[in-house]
Amino acid sequence: MFDTANRGTIDREKVRTILTTLGHSYDDKELEQMLKDEDPEENGAVDIEAFCRVASHFLENEDEEAMQKELKEAFRLYDKEGNGYIPTSSLREILAALDDQLTGDQLNEMIAEIDTDASGTVDFEEFMEMMTGD
Repeated sequence: MFDTANRGTIDREKVRTILTTLGHSYDDKELEQMLKDEDPEENGAVDIEAFCRVASHFLENEDEEAMQKELKEAFRLYDKEGNGYIPTSSLREILAALDDQLTGDQLNEMIAEIDTDASGTVDFEEFMEMMTGD
């Protein structure tokens, strides 16, 4: 989204925007020094690996318990009947609403990756894995 020219880089100034948008606080001088270190040719841009190194420095450590609690609340919103699972048909609708550019095949692939036991439902463990990548 921020690599509008598809060069494989992000303008250094956009890194500030991304960090601010994500709600991360940073020391301006420290960020500037890190960006200079990651851009030794001073072309005004950083590649994805450099961006990840810079951004990860400013990430706040999430409290695992608080994150799990928030994810349980989100799961309950989609588990309307309280069955302990979300039907993959509902998950398909959610994913399609989040990105209307996804094709049916892409949605099928995503669902198959998330519904690891091929039950046609997504339980909380599968939901957690989807949301955290763990």
